Amino acid sequence: MTTIRDIAQKSGFSIATVSRVLNNDMNLSVSEETRDKIKAVAEGLGYKKKQGITQLNNIAFLYWISNEEELEDVFFKGIRTEIEKQAKQRKIELVRYHIDDGIEKVDKNSTGFIAIGKLTEREIKYLEEITPHGVFLNTRRDPQNLDSVLPDLKFMTEYMIRFFEGLGYNRIGFIGADDYDVETNEPIPQLREITFRNYQRERNKLREEDILIVPASTVKNGYKVAMKAIEEMGDNLPEAFCVATDPLAIGALQAFNEMQIPIPQRVAFFSINNISVTKYVSPPLTTFHIDIPTLCETGLDLIEERLTKNRTTAKTVYIQGKPIFRKSTPSIGEEK
Repeated sequence: MTTIRDIAQKSGFSIATVSRVLNNDMNLSVSEETRDKIKAVAEGLGYKKKQGITQLNNIAFLYWISNEEELEDVFFKGIRTEIEKQAKQRKIELVRYHIDDGIEKVDKNSTGFIAIGKLTEREIKYLEEITPHGVFLNTRRDPQNLDSVLPDLKFMTEYMIRFFEGLGYNRIGFIGADDYDVETNEPIPQLREITFRNYQRERNKLREEDILIVPASTVKNGYKVAMKAIEEMGDNLPEAFCVATDPLAIGALQAFNEMQIPIPQRVAFFSINNISVTKYVSPPLTTFHIDIPTLCETGLDLIEERLTKNRTTAKTVYIQGKPIFRKSTPSIGEEK
């Protein structure tokens, strides 16, 4: 069996250099000619690399989420902890950078990057000058050059509408939050709101008064906007609400419970994310479960594929959600 020592002796390079080249260590400062020669010798000798966990070093993990955002939406914290756990298991070295650090803190010798959160065009350009190998989680930026892994929010939003219609609901509302333009900080609609509007508009079912939008996806904002809707609409409330995120839905449930409006008998709720508390609220919340471990696993697969196989064609991968039916909606087949 051919060994690293055999390749080193025939190629004329040290054992350490040969080992690092064959393990695709991009931090090793050698010429492409050297890399090619070592790989050619290895191939000529019939070298078979031992199967095991690939080691990837110095991959920048940009956690561009503020402390306030993480406290308000535990979805982001779930991604952070899961991807760091999986990277450790796979012996992938992630170096975390926080939004407060600033983009200039990112090591210029980084071999690749994984990012979550909103980065400006300047920040993305800075990263691409360091390395062409990048993956965005939960968002899509520069799709021609960089990979992305996202939950399929368009499908989930349309599914919620179809689910309610299948139960006989005619008037369906939407509770969501503004996104914001990272360059101008101006509010812009989220994909979930855009999808809801387009889907309803195409079928002449869009009612602007039933679309409730707040500045941020927090429990407090969900409570406030629901209480305002109850006060202003009275008995003219929608029969059901598609809700962009669980925190908004939890706040809305609180408002409807306080006003003694029965759920789901009078108004039903269907949300997205399936954070842990949704099973304990009253009534337990029907919501889409987003598989964070699969989202993170896919992101790590993509960056590993780029670095070990030198893939340059960008990929966008959508992760499907699973509806978790609880008591904030009638059971499937049950009359509303």
